[in-house]
Amino acid sequence: MGPSSTSTETKPVLWRIGEFAKLTGVTTRTLRYWEEFGLLRPSNSGEGGQRLYSSTDLARVTRIRNLQELLGFSLAEVRTVLGAEEVDVLDRVRSELDSGDISASRRKALLDEAIVANDELLDRLDETLARIQAFRNERAGAADRLRQARAELKRGTART
Repeated sequence: MGPSSTSTETKPVLWRIGEFAKLTGVTTRTLRYWEEFGLLRPSNSGEGGQRLYSSTDLARVTRIRNLQELLGFSLAEVRTVLGAEEVDVLDRVRSELDSGDISASRRKALLDEAIVANDELLDRLDETLARIQAFRNERAGAADRLRQARAELKRGTART
């Protein structure tokens, strides 16, 4: 459909597992494993139980990959983070907002719900980041002490 299409119907785009794997850059085997592990569930199923993925699933794959690649999280850690109730609320709200067939009052209620869930998630992330920063500071202090001990050893060797 090009720009001249006059259809106002907004049907969600769904991808079969092979198409979705190409789109996300992960293998179909990985998608199935993530499903078994409880990280990702296809939004829909087609004929014969065929897995169908939506834009909400695409966002979830992006989150999984970011947590793994950017933060170095294991799959178990990713599952813990994504298992947070706030993430489920945000995914549900996004899905309903994307459907496009909702009243203004329902849209407002959904946005209010998303704001609360997002704020709670931000609070949790801030707490996690503070713990990570404390651990980093501890490691930086240890690195300074190790370098200082090495420098003292080098100075002691030069005097002998």
